[in-house]
Amino acid sequence: MRLSTRISVRHWLALLLPGDYLVILAAFGATLAAGLTLWGPDLPTTAIVRAGGQTVASLPLDRSARFEVKGPLGITHIEVQPGRARVASDPGQRQYCVKQGWLSRSGAAAICAPNEVSLQLTGRRAAYDSMSY
Repeated sequence: MRLSTRISVRHWLALLLPGDYLVILAAFGATLAAGLTLWGPDLPTTAIVRAGGQTVASLPLDRSARFEVKGPLGITHIEVQPGRARVASDPGQRQYCVKQGWLSRSGAAAICAPNEVSLQLTGRRAAYDSMSY
């Protein structure tokens, strides 16, 4: 006669005690918490404004502010609100940096190339890097 080494799921579940269920639940909760905190995008803390390749302002993202940057074509207006920033207006012809809208992720950038002005959000770590492209 042959002994079966296969145990059905019903028999396996019968071997678990209430403490085993708590350990499984705690392991699942710890894995979920680690996934949300360690692999989620970083919240930005600072808006870096550059003109002509030089940093002209470092604006904190914890309060509202407006900033004007002079470029070769004219004035670019930067607007900051808690947790986000945008290029409100730019004298460039195509308005790509204005159309980009509100930036709210660490590492995001808006570049007004004709006016040589850029806006970039920074935090503890970027949500993506050049390898993501």
